[in-house]
Amino acid sequence: MIRRMLNLALVGVAIGCGSGTEQPAAEGTTAPAPEAKKAPETKFDKATLAAEAVQVALVPSPAEMQRALKNAGLTSQLSTMVAARDIKMTSTHKDQIAVRSGVVLADLVLSVQTADPSKQVARLARLKQGFLAMGAEPDVVRTLDDLSARIASGAGSRDDLVKEFDELSGVMVPDVKFAGGDWVVPLVQAGAWLEGAHLVSGAIIAEGKYEEAGKLLKQPAVVDYFLKYVTAEGRTRAPDVVVDQLEQTLTTLKKITAKDDLTEEDVKTIHSATGAVLKLM
Repeated sequence: MIRRMLNLALVGVAIGCGSGTEQPAAEGTTAPAPEAKKAPETKFDKATLAAEAVQVALVPSPAEMQRALKNAGLTSQLSTMVAARDIKMTSTHKDQIAVRSGVVLADLVLSVQTADPSKQVARLARLKQGFLAMGAEPDVVRTLDDLSARIASGAGSRDDLVKEFDELSGVMVPDVKFAGGDWVVPLVQAGAWLEGAHLVSGAIIAEGKYEEAGKLLKQPAVVDYFLKYVTAEGRTRAPDVVVDQLEQTLTTLKKITAKDDLTEEDVKTIHSATGAVLKLM
């Protein structure tokens, strides 16, 4: 639905998508529009992240993150760990609104299977408010309104909504053009990724399975991507408390993820460092 409504290409979602062979149209006929290629599942492994950091879907996919936990022997459900927050989109700093929008987006996507419809509608309204503040295109706003109306009316299954929300985070967000500038999307993605890292580290702590931390939390290429962006952009715009804390947190994560193995203390530091940003929401 989202793909049809916005006619967006699948960018930033797949790593190494294959290309098919297109057949020429018969003479006198019009060639049909090519179908969007189906993206393979994004992986959490270190080699993939190091090689394709910029192309990885940095906004969490509920199916992929939950599957990663299961494969690591963890039973926690991330959807039940999403905190109730009243995140405001009234800041004068668009940097801050972008990071906050990313957190709302992650919560929206990760809780789609279990959240009460009224909570999902409220999160969509908050996300819309943030996107409007950053100057999102009208088509994006209409898409959020459509999703909200269908959730409120009970139309469609939860599984259908998971697919829709995966498209929202993995297809729509990377392609959105904001009036605020090209710096908006990476900050939205950074907010969403940090929320995901916070929930995953919380799950590891809750179950005491610290030996799995390296598989789920060692993502140095992604940390470098965000850190280099935040520090470069920070020199050209006014200071902001959320972005300043984001830089401090990413610097901490850079040191930790450079280690060969992560200890219980490291996991707890990741959890508290990501939490420090979220407390400012």
